[in-house]
Amino acid sequence: MSDYQCSSKFLSNGVQQIQPSGIRKFFDLAAAMDNVISLGVGEPDFVTPWKIREASIASLERGLTTYTPNAGLLELRTAISDYLTKYQLNYSSTEEIVITVGASEGIDLALRALINPGDEILIVEPTFVSYAPLVSLVGGCPIPVGTNIENEFKITPFQLKKEITPKTKGIILSFPNNPTGAVMGRNELEAIANIIKDHDLWVLSDEIYGELSYDQDHVSIPSLPGMRERTVLISGFSKSFAMTGWRVGYVAAPKPISAAILKIHQYAMMCASTMAQYAALEAIQNSQDEMREMMESYRQRRNFFVHSLREIGLRCHMPGGAFYAFPSIASTGLSSESFAEKLLSTQKVAVVPGNVFGQGGEGHVRCSYATSMAQLEESLERIRKFVESL
Repeated sequence: MSDYQCSSKFLSNGVQQIQPSGIRKFFDLAAAMDNVISLGVGEPDFVTPWKIREASIASLERGLTTYTPNAGLLELRTAISDYLTKYQLNYSSTEEIVITVGASEGIDLALRALINPGDEILIVEPTFVSYAPLVSLVGGCPIPVGTNIENEFKITPFQLKKEITPKTKGIILSFPNNPTGAVMGRNELEAIANIIKDHDLWVLSDEIYGELSYDQDHVSIPSLPGMRERTVLISGFSKSFAMTGWRVGYVAAPKPISAAILKIHQYAMMCASTMAQYAALEAIQNSQDEMREMMESYRQRRNFFVHSLREIGLRCHMPGGAFYAFPSIASTGLSSESFAEKLLSTQKVAVVPGNVFGQGGEGHVRCSYATSMAQLEESLERIRKFVESL
């Protein structure tokens, strides 16, 4: 028996059934080529603002290198509690907020705290690639709820109702959405919230892109009547403050849920990085101007990129948030995977095939416009050449 066979027999069935990230597949392919323009990875092209970096350096110089409380620095939790009032949210800094290692850990913790084996969890698609695998790893059953370009990838009451069964326990929402950039307004969320309450479901609301809402104010679903007590709010600092590598996120939830999340966090992670938490504190307290400047730059790029895609002949809805365009490539006659592979090999532009975000993403590709205008202009010229060659 080979070493590989000997080792692999010890792996859990759950891990073996999960596929590697489709996003990383194309990122790795692009990294191995020269002169590639990557529109693949969802990461700001800005460097973390200097004052945030300086706050972290200052914490090191002061010798603040020990563990923080498991739930995170109280100063940071208090700042987050104060900050969330702008969305009409009121969370206790001592009992209802937990600082996590990025929003990703927060999602994992929440799902582990809420799911029993066999629970059906609705996931609005197209969606972030981590949700379904994480649901499966804790024994839950991920159930896709499809959206489409005709509704600008917003979930409708009809789409939600038809997927609810007696086994349905919760739903994962992510607006502004990755990969589509879709945004849900207050009236649209209220219609969904009424169904959630009628069927006594819990909600995991991933609002990591909440600050990147371009055309209307972000509405947080736990702010709606009757929703706070059944919602776990996930957010963080990666996208809005250009802090992806710092890995600081947070969970805000009613005390019984946040206590369960903290219990898992204590054993699994202890606490988030101390110096990164001091950086996050500076970000949320004193870096709003820099955040708004970055958002305005994204807005300009969005307008340019989407209009240019349409001129090329690719149908594309106008994303209301995040920093992704999700054009349809149906007119080319290619599958999402084939389009992405051929575009990369012939024109050296890396995009992510839409099917990695769920079946509803087939016929689309995700393009991140969080890169320079010069890079966007060149990538669009290459995409134009590719589409015309077909």
